[in-house]
Amino acid sequence: MGTAGFWDEPERAAGVSAEHARSSRRLATFRSLEADVEDLEPLAELAEEDPELGAELEEQIASVQARLDQLEEERLFSGRYDQGDALVTVNAGAGGTDAQDWAEMVLRMEMRWAERRGFQVELLEVSPGEEAGIKSATFRARGENAYGLYGAEKGVHRLVRLSPFDSANRRQTSFAGVEVSPVVEETGEVQIDEDDLQVDTYRASGAGGQHVNKTDSAVRITHRPTGIVVQCQNERSQSSNKAEAMAMLRSKLAELEERRRREEIARERGEAQDVNFGSQIRSYVLHPYTMVKDHRTDFEMGDANRVLDGDLDGFVRSYLLKAAR
Repeated sequence: MGTAGFWDEPERAAGVSAEHARSSRRLATFRSLEADVEDLEPLAELAEEDPELGAELEEQIASVQARLDQLEEERLFSGRYDQGDALVTVNAGAGGTDAQDWAEMVLRMEMRWAERRGFQVELLEVSPGEEAGIKSATFRARGENAYGLYGAEKGVHRLVRLSPFDSANRRQTSFAGVEVSPVVEETGEVQIDEDDLQVDTYRASGAGGQHVNKTDSAVRITHRPTGIVVQCQNERSQSSNKAEAMAMLRSKLAELEERRRREEIARERGEAQDVNFGSQIRSYVLHPYTMVKDHRTDFEMGDANRVLDGDLDGFVRSYLLKAAR
């Protein structure tokens, strides 16, 4: 960073500067942790002589363990895009109105978790359901390791509950899919041929009133070779929505390439590894008992409402640790 001409390439310089800040922050955390660990042994010896220091010792150990867990978590993010932002798309699966309502619940859960992690959340697109809930929605989570963390949420989420939309109040099973893509800046990493695109415009949905959208500003882009469809309606101008949609398309194509790379590695290792979005990863049971269980790790929590309110750290950490092993 101190070399002459470093800032002549602003984009590259900004990337290096951000990496420097991340590395400096991690190094400072490590050095602080190292110093506190060294202080534990003499504190433990003093606590043996003075029992009143026992509570302080326990508090120090808990603090060290919490920061160690954080560093261990950060060590898991070694993928090409892991440290960057994430695009998260939630789609309603089979189950009609119940599934669309469940998709909205999953969207809220994932966004609440992002906020709990300190990420900035920007809702880019929502397609409302006919009666309730949503058909699909996409948001961007901005923050360090967002993509690496959200990788644990990819897959199908299954809900079992008494249906609020069934007059007989019968038990219903609903499904919602979560797709996660890295945010890829326009640096030539992902090449897109304009001839492969179908671009459609439509009127953005909204609540109406004086701010109702009276122009076809929303944009939907279909990538014909892969069948990937992206859409954006959060901006007021068509050009801004198209630019955002193209960024989303680049991200989804990058994720597709990453998925193919993981499949190739699995084949080379002779592993029977399911890396598709279609696998059911977690069940949320609200009747006849309450339980949320991750089928990949067997991690579970009995307080389903707490999970639906965004408490996903336990599920994500257990998955990341298993994947690292």
